[in-house]
Amino acid sequence: MLVESRKSRGDLALDDLCVNTIRTLAIDAIQQAKSGHPGLPLGAAPMAYVLWTRAMRHNPANPTWPDRDRFAFSAGHGSMLLYSLLYLAGYDLTLDDLKTFRQYDSRTPGHPEYGPTPGVEMTTGPLGQGFAMGVGMAVAEAHLAATYNRPGHAIVDHCTYGLCSDGDLMEGISHEAAGLAGSLGLGKLIYLYDQNQVSLAGSTALAFREDVARRFEAYGWQVLQVEDGNDRVAIEAALREARAETQRPTLVAVRTVIGYGSPHKAGTFEAHGAPLGEDEVRLTKLALGWPWPEETFHVPNEALAHLRWCRERGAQLQTEWEQRFKAYRLAFPDRAAEFERTQAGRLPAGWDQGLPRFDPAAERELATRQAGGRVLTALASRLPELIGGSADLNPSTNTALKDLGDFQSEQALPEAGPVQGAVGGEWGYAGRNLHFGVREHAMGAIANGIALHGGLIPFGATFLTFSDYQRPAIRLAALSKIGSIFVFTHDSIGVGEDGPTHQPVEHLAALRAVPGLVVIRPADANESAEAWKVAVARRHGPTVLAFTRQAVPVLDRTTLAPASGLARGAYVLADAPEGDPALILIATGSEVALALQARDELLRRGVATRVVSMPSWELFDQQPEPYREQVLPARVAARLAIEAGVSMGWHRYVGSAGDVLGLDRFGASAPGKVVFERFGFTVRNVVERALKLVGQ
Repeated sequence: MLVESRKSRGDLALDDLCVNTIRTLAIDAIQQAKSGHPGLPLGAAPMAYVLWTRAMRHNPANPTWPDRDRFAFSAGHGSMLLYSLLYLAGYDLTLDDLKTFRQYDSRTPGHPEYGPTPGVEMTTGPLGQGFAMGVGMAVAEAHLAATYNRPGHAIVDHCTYGLCSDGDLMEGISHEAAGLAGSLGLGKLIYLYDQNQVSLAGSTALAFREDVARRFEAYGWQVLQVEDGNDRVAIEAALREARAETQRPTLVAVRTVIGYGSPHKAGTFEAHGAPLGEDEVRLTKLALGWPWPEETFHVPNEALAHLRWCRERGAQLQTEWEQRFKAYRLAFPDRAAEFERTQAGRLPAGWDQGLPRFDPAAERELATRQAGGRVLTALASRLPELIGGSADLNPSTNTALKDLGDFQSEQALPEAGPVQGAVGGEWGYAGRNLHFGVREHAMGAIANGIALHGGLIPFGATFLTFSDYQRPAIRLAALSKIGSIFVFTHDSIGVGEDGPTHQPVEHLAALRAVPGLVVIRPADANESAEAWKVAVARRHGPTVLAFTRQAVPVLDRTTLAPASGLARGAYVLADAPEGDPALILIATGSEVALALQARDELLRRGVATRVVSMPSWELFDQQPEPYREQVLPARVAARLAIEAGVSMGWHRYVGSAGDVLGLDRFGASAPGKVVFERFGFTVRNVVERALKLVGQ
């Protein structure tokens, strides 16, 4: 049900005052910053006001209350609308924060960022990303409700609301995410669509003439239309109708005027992405009937008092929930303890003990994707918060969670029978296997939304070459410092016959370029186990796991260093038999076995050779300098890095005197072993290049 206001519903003048306070704060901040987007705040303020005061259940005093409604502000360019709401509703944001909009180290950056600003649920601005992350939040709510709620004890029962723009709905990611949301029947997902039909360059009709309502209806959404964006009664009625629909997500399309109130710029692209100008700001205030046209950042006491009622109401809502949770804890103490643990992001004691170990005597070779899959299955049995899936690639990525069910709407079960890679278990929202379909971009953003929601650890899997489709979502995960896990298999030219379209070459370098992202490419099955441990434990930043398609040797750890060295990013896997090495071979992934074979030949030729397994540049760079010097001593200049990808970046580890055996070209269609041989990834070539480095 919607939240009841303490004021009379007939007090339209107070409503007008509150809406115009939101508007004027936004245009004043943008004008002072001499940068920003005034059009959306002016046009969308009425719907945002109704949403925040009449629909959303939130507590400004505690932005992390687990059962709050989430707000996916996808149209992040209109950030001053959000900041005005946060300040007026009583979040920990001051008027001075609004005055430093878009300034260095401000809590009101140009586009909303998760972390610096209390109440901001997600980092948005790249259009469509917030839309898809909101879908992830709705997935998380549905799964947690199905997992923890019991008859008479609803401890997870909230909505995901959002505000999206014409630009959001042009982006392909919104199509992907909306299609999946409709297929999953996410009835607690409700988006307000700011349908002002103007974009930065002009009318949307220049490039966007589709019937959005029919498109969303085809996706399986309920679509409601509000013809006048200033009609707060109609907006409230639409939100009530949306909340009553439990089987379908809802899009409330609200016809607005961009830059509403601006005498010369309303309804035009000029209101979109630039300050109105001081004269136009004053004229806009006069047109809105604002009694203080000459003042900036004026907040009427009546408006502030009314909007600050959100704190009072929020405290009441949270107290009611805490009482329900207390009763739940008495009835289901184990479930309650697990819910509290996962909400806090704590892992259970012993979660990483007894994971699969791989014996080279029993399994001589094993693809790291297969090893990773076995480890993932073991982890999922211990971590109820682990949830995820693939972009229609479970059989190839080995990421199905056996017997843990498929996340599906119980009202929309497939009629075509079991799907390839079906994993058994019950259907319904309690299932932990997410079927994203062939939607890599949305998969990444949805995983981010799940992580942002809290209480779950998400992963999504596809081939490494398709990380390009996910890159914007991966970048936002890193910027947001959230623990999404991106699983990529088929990590090199070892893919073989599928050819260069499916053989990643530049992708590892591109991913390593993302600040805050940890990329791990394990060498064998046991390093794969350690890689998964690092990814799960790393809750304040995303992780990429890159696994092989082809089988690689399971390294004999009785003669080599333990795989636990992976946690430090690089470690001495095999050292020179006596004294300092004359040469260091550095390798990742499948090329580590090649480095070991080359080392044997170099030792026979009298070259004291060390092999360093370097599965993660980022983890290694985080180590103390003495450790890094121990692994790669400066006194050893002869270094050869070996990786079946572009050589970019490797010279930082081999130095000016070293060499890189990489692949600065696209691959070829042939059996994997043939491709490796043709491109020089052979013992003979490694030995020849190594001997040159030591002057032989």
